[in-house]
Amino acid sequence: MKKIIHHLRKQPEQVRRHILHISIIIAGIIMLSLWVYSLGENFSNADTQKKLEQNLKPFSILKDNMAPLW
Repeated sequence: MKKIIHHLRKQPEQVRRHILHISIIIAGIIMLSLWVYSLGENFSNADTQKKLEQNLKPFSILKDNMAPLW
């Protein structure tokens, strides 16, 4: 690891910035993909589905009351 860091320190600043940007983009893509994967796992859970339906009930009541206005 020390060799890699020493080699990077020898590089010009522009090259180090490119490596930094690429590293940040790759880390962001990995984190985003893990988040999307865990989101799918959470929404497929039966308990979560029940909670979602209960949380959306007030909106369906509001929608039913607004329909006669149009």
